[in-house]
Formats: sequence, structure tokens, C-alpha cells
Amino acid sequence: MNEDVPATDNDMPDPGLVVEVDAPPPASTDPAAALASELADAKAKAKENWDKFLRATADLENYRRRAKRDLDDAKAESRTRVLKEMLPVVDNLERALAHTEGADTASILEGVRLVLRQFTHALEKCEVSAIEAEGKPFDPNQHEAIGQKESDAPAGSVVEVLQKGYKLADRLLRPALVVVARAKPEAAPAATTEGA
Repeated sequence: MNEDVPATDNDMPDPGLVVEVDAPPPASTDPAAALASELADAKAKAKENWDKFLRATADLENYRRRAKRDLDDAKAESRTRVLKEMLPVVDNLERALAHTEGADTASILEGVRLVLRQFTHALEKCEVSAIEAEGKPFDPNQHEAIGQKESDAPAGSVVEVLQKGYKLADRLLRPALVVVARAKPEAAPAATTEGA
């Protein structure tokens, strides 16, 4: 049985209602003009990026030149500072040599001691200090062992300095060449003989 159901007003579309549908944009009338416009935009963007690249490259090259010049200037300034401290020492050594004829050895010795003191003071101004080694425990970070020597000093301590070591601020400039104490061999115990 097929019964017809009467249609209601809700089932019928309203003739006064307008429904909007997203329509695609109208196609350009000339595809070549659209491509030419896109090409022109891409060329402008490429030119802008190329200009940015050239400016960045030039800035980097200028920075490299400036950094090298600053480094060279710092090296020259450092050398100049050190040499200005050393030149008076050279002057005094030359004066001492000029006055050695006919002078007694005691005055020459005193003059050399004064020049050495002046030189040590100049090194201290340049932040160079001697490494104290004698009597200290051997430290491979500051000392270079040249040999060992039997001694009453504790084993592993420095008993002789062959060449002073120096530090520049906290960095090792040259290790001290040292001789390290070695324990004396123990005397062999006296052999006891048991008689029968």
C-alpha cells in the first residue's frame, strides 16, 4: 500500500531565498599577461634578494678586514709595551760593559745584580713571574723533570732547579727544568745466622 503523504511547506524551497555559492574568480582574459605579471614580480624579488646578498657579503668582508687590522694593532701594541720595558735593561748592560775596563769584579758583579733586578721588575710589569720550584712537590703542569737524585728530601719533591720556569699571568710560558728527589734505598737488614 502506497499512501501519498501530502507535501508540507517545510519541504519546498522558498522562492524568495537567495543562496550564495563560492564562485571561482573570473578567469583572466589573457593568460600571457598574468604570467608576465608573475614573472615581473619574481624578477623584482630576485633583484631585491641579490642586492641583500651583495650588501651582506660586503659587510662580512669589511668586518674581516677590520678584525684583522684590530688584531695586528693589538699584537704591535703588545710588542711595543714589552720592548719599552726591556730597552732600559739593554741600556744598562751596555753601560756596564763600557765601564768594565779597570773595574774590580765586585763592582761588576753588583752592576749585573742591579741589571738583573731591573730586568725582573720589567718582566713583572709584563705579568711574567718565575715559578717557585725548589723544595716544592713535582708538578708536571709547571715542571719538566730532567732527572732524579737520591736525597733526604721527600720523594717526588724538587731538589734542584736547572732552569727557571715562567708564567705569563696564569698561562705557562716555560716549564722549570728540575731534578726530582728519589728515596734512598733502604739498607739491607743484617742477615742473622743461626748456629747448630
